[in-house]
Amino acid sequence: MSPGEKLDPIPDSLILQPPVFHPVVPYVTTIFGGLHAGKMVMLQGVVPLDAHSRFQVDFQCGCSLCPRPDIAFHFNPRFHTTKPHVICNTLHGGRWQREARWPHLALQKGSSFLILFLFGNEEVKVSVNGQHFLHFRYRLPLSHVDTLGIFGDILVEAVGFLNINPFVEGSREYPAGHPFLLMSPRLEVPCSQALPQGLWPGQVIIVRALVLQEPKHFTLSLRDQASRAPVTLRASFTDRTLAWISPWGQKKLISAPFLFYPQRFFEVLLLCQEGGLKLALNGQGLGATSVNQQALEQLRELRISGSVQLYCVHS
Repeated sequence: MSPGEKLDPIPDSLILQPPVFHPVVPYVTTIFGGLHAGKMVMLQGVVPLDAHSRFQVDFQCGCSLCPRPDIAFHFNPRFHTTKPHVICNTLHGGRWQREARWPHLALQKGSSFLILFLFGNEEVKVSVNGQHFLHFRYRLPLSHVDTLGIFGDILVEAVGFLNINPFVEGSREYPAGHPFLLMSPRLEVPCSQALPQGLWPGQVIIVRALVLQEPKHFTLSLRDQASRAPVTLRASFTDRTLAWISPWGQKKLISAPFLFYPQRFFEVLLLCQEGGLKLALNGQGLGATSVNQQALEQLRELRISGSVQLYCVHS
């Protein structure tokens, strides 16, 4: 891509915000595109062993210091008692509304955590370490929220901005949160991950990565024990195409906006179903490819290569 070349226009809903690693607290950042139903915010961190009081996560309507912005959702774990609990509230016009309290917080001093905020049409749901913990109905319009603030006694390892799984429309189940692996050495590219039991209906493969500055290609392949690749997904930066590649070299282009741009974050989801795989990119379903069920069961390796920095691979 030449320096003066412009990116193709892409709908805001298809652009993902890159994760942030080890931010200094207090930490305040803009939420790209604001909040909307179907958005998730993931927070990984550690409660310090010497934490004396509390920390808070605020979803704010603006980032001004004076006057103080409205806070649509204030999530406030407290550790100053023998029974940790969470206070949730809304700040509107400089005044706190009626607070809601949730006991039995599954966080302890010195322990790591993964908190997932899932924003729906009428309420936000919060899970702690994979278990649903609370839900809070909005008191201010979700569309007004455009800023995330994190304050207090907390060590933040990563903040991620994600979309819900598009393959579970209408599902009320809490989506699984898979943590970013903070550039672990085992995520070096090319990356290989074993699939000891092959693929089965309902299984989802998740890949989250950042495109490097001068990219050439991104390739995700699923291989059997003979190293054949019945399924290969390839993004080419030379002609800006996304395609399925068959074992015989045949290319089937995927009609969708090309989202693999330098320094942009992306998320690929592959859903295994009876006789094939469905593809989603940045939370948007893009179609499917047919694969014999017996071939899916024989797949034993997920391999990723190309001009990307991997943050999460889950299968």
